[in-house]
Amino acid sequence: MQRYNPLQAPDPKEWSAMDEQERINLIEQYHRRAGIRLPNVTVHAVIHAVIETQIALGDELPVRRTLQRLMSEGLDRHDALHAIGSVLAGHMHDLLSRPKTTSKADPNEPYYAALERLTAEEWLQSG
Repeated sequence: MQRYNPLQAPDPKEWSAMDEQERINLIEQYHRRAGIRLPNVTVHAVIHAVIETQIALGDELPVRRTLQRLMSEGLDRHDALHAIGSVLAGHMHDLLSRPKTTSKADPNEPYYAALERLTAEEWLQSG
């Protein structure tokens, strides 16, 4: 893969075969080429990379299904990635902010549930 374009889904096998840093670099390059100014291009690219990797897993996670639903609600693929990214960032913040626990529960269940509730309208209204 030579270039990343968030408006087009990368081939899941090709994406998965790449090193994580290669993925991040391609995403950073896209945003620079597109002239998109970001407070922290690397953090932004990492979030993109995590979501694209989750999408590449297919139906194993609800992320691809959420992306498709958000696009059917009117978001383009890049905006749908950002909407999912907002949920992922919030989930990561929650995980890092709460006290360590010995619970055997899947720590990602709240993330998956939030994805199921996410709508394009809600994300657009969030600013």
